[in-house]
Amino acid sequence: MQVYTLIDRNLSQKGIHNHLLIYSKEARQRVLIYNLMPYPQFIRVTRVKSIQSNRHNLLDDFQALLTGTLIVAIGLVFIKHAGLLTGGTTGVAFLIHYSTGINFGLTLFLVNLPFYLLSIKRMGWEFTFKTVSAVLMVSLLTEILPLFLNIASIHSMFAAIAGGLLMGVGMLILFRHKGSLGGFNILVLYLQERFSLSAGKVQMILDCTILTAALWVLPPVILIASIVGAILLNFALTVNHKPGRYTAF
Repeated sequence: MQVYTLIDRNLSQKGIHNHLLIYSKEARQRVLIYNLMPYPQFIRVTRVKSIQSNRHNLLDDFQALLTGTLIVAIGLVFIKHAGLLTGGTTGVAFLIHYSTGINFGLTLFLVNLPFYLLSIKRMGWEFTFKTVSAVLMVSLLTEILPLFLNIASIHSMFAAIAGGLLMGVGMLILFRHKGSLGGFNILVLYLQERFSLSAGKVQMILDCTILTAALWVLPPVILIASIVGAILLNFALTVNHKPGRYTAF
C-alpha cells in the first residue's frame, strides 16, 4: 500500500472515470490510479498505472545549460564593463577582482568551491554536476565574450538594469532544470526545497549584505546602480520562481 498526494480528483470531466491524477514524489512522475480508497488529504491505492512523466530529458538540460549560462555571462559582461557589483559569490568574486586585479573568471570558479560540499550532501550529485558545469561555463564565457562583444561605452544604470535582468533570466533557466550558479544559489535553493522560503527573497537579503560590504570599494553612484541591478535580478527570480509553481525537473 502506497500513499500519494492528490492533484486532480475530478478527472471525469476530462473523460477519465473512476481514476485520480496524483503526483508520486518518490517516482518523480504523475500517475493514474484506480481501485482506490479516498482520504481527506491523501489517496491510498492498491494499483498504480504510470502516465507520461514531465521530467526534463538530457537534451532539455543541455540546451538550458548553454542558454542559461550564455545569458548570465552577457549580463556579467555589462556589469563588469561598467565597474558595477552584484550579489552572492559573484559579487565576492567581483570584489576580489576589483581589489587585486586577479582574473575574474578564475576567481568566480574558486570562490564557489566550498559550497559544492553542501550541494552534494543536500541537493544530490545531479544538481551538483549541473551546478559545477554552469559555474565553469559562466567563468569561461565571461573571459571569452569580450573577444566577440566589443562594448565601447555603456551607461552604469543601463548596465545595472540590463545586466541584472539578464542574470535573473539566465539563473531562472538553470533553476528550472535543477541547476544553479553555485555559492548562495545552492543555499537559497536548499532553503526553498526544505523550508519553502522564496529563493528570490533570500537571495536578495544575501545580496544586500554583500553590496553593503562594498561601501569602502565603490563610489556611491556605482554602488546605487549595483543595488538597482541586484534588486532587478532578484525581482525576476521572486516573480518567476515560486515554490511549487513549476513541476518539471
